Amino acid sequence: MPIYEYRCEACGKTSEFLLIRTDEKFVPQCKRCNSKKMTRVLSRVRVIRSEESRMESLADPSKWGGIDENDPKSMAKWMKKMGKELGEDMGEDVDQMVDEAMEEERGAGSPGPPED
Repeated sequence: MPIYEYRCEACGKTSEFLLIRTDEKFVPQCKRCNSKKMTRVLSRVRVIRSEESRMESLADPSKWGGIDENDPKSMAKWMKKMGKELGEDMGEDVDQMVDEAMEEERGAGSPGPPED
């Protein structure tokens, strides 16, 4: 049963879809904004790893570099990365938190409203 990924052209969110029957016409719909303007993306290959292998990877000091506990964006990225290493889907909440942190950072460099 193949899993296909599609990127929403409206909001940019990538959604996964498990297709049980590939002979039927499938029209993907964004899980975030419900748009039907979706583009199929090339998915990464997933490899099943042993728990020992995942724990060794987490113990690697190079995985901890660049974390700033005072920066929400840095912490959100770290949480997402660690969740993937543990084989856990952190869910929409973490994805949304990362997206919001990145939007805030983009907005921080732009000029504010004119003052009177």
